[in-house]
Amino acid sequence: VQLQKIRGIDNVEEEFNDLAKASEAAKLVQNPWREILTRKYRPQLIFAVLIPLFQQLTGMNVFVFYAPVLFKSMGFGNNASLMSALITSVVNFFATLVSIATVDKYGRRTLFLEGGLQMLLCQFVMTVSIASKFGTSGNPGELPLWFSMLVVIAMCVYIAGFAWSWGPLGWLVPSEIFPLEIRSAAQSITVAVNMIFTFCIAQVFTTMLCNLKFGLFIFFAVCVVGMSIFIYKFLPETKGVPIEEMTTVWKNHPRWSKYFVQKDLSCEMGKI
Repeated sequence: VQLQKIRGIDNVEEEFNDLAKASEAAKLVQNPWREILTRKYRPQLIFAVLIPLFQQLTGMNVFVFYAPVLFKSMGFGNNASLMSALITSVVNFFATLVSIATVDKYGRRTLFLEGGLQMLLCQFVMTVSIASKFGTSGNPGELPLWFSMLVVIAMCVYIAGFAWSWGPLGWLVPSEIFPLEIRSAAQSITVAVNMIFTFCIAQVFTTMLCNLKFGLFIFFAVCVVGMSIFIYKFLPETKGVPIEEMTTVWKNHPRWSKYFVQKDLSCEMGKI
């Protein structure tokens, strides 16, 4: 019944049988690591690498870094770090629920683009605000309450935009767009790329912050623009598409269709 509500299909039993057959056929693949490197899986491989990379380039770490400073200026004193962690976690939690409730209605691609625009606008507000008060010295002095409130609101709106787009979807979409026969290998690549770039950004973040100051917001804003353009042009919408039919989405995409030759179109999954 739930499957019928989500996908709007009339014959749930037939849908389940198709999914079961696709799963059994996927088990016949002997070497998914070799298969994922073939030409017909090139589109999925590109997204397996780029989506977790883009997730780390949204600039989330910048906002988390500034949060304790902003909350301290609002009078939280030694509890600034605790309050910033609490508020940002609450915003992140409820925004993730929004993503869960709306992703099948509006689609992954739509949430990616909306979240990117929302984060971009907040990064612009943060750039202007931090530049006007912190400057290049990094010493803001006594911040007025209205300024702190403005920046905290912008920070929360940014976190919400991340939490219902690149946050959960950065993990969910790569898993959904992979055909069953290469899903295990592709998911491993996604996790590995995410961990590697998380480590890399953690190593260079402090140096970038010390040298770029408020310009770090501009750097990540440019990244958000680039990744949003990439999603708009190259990510096919998978809303309502059954798992066993996911390959068809890529075959019909104007950019990725060239990776599927005629013999691939007629090849049964179990004969790979």
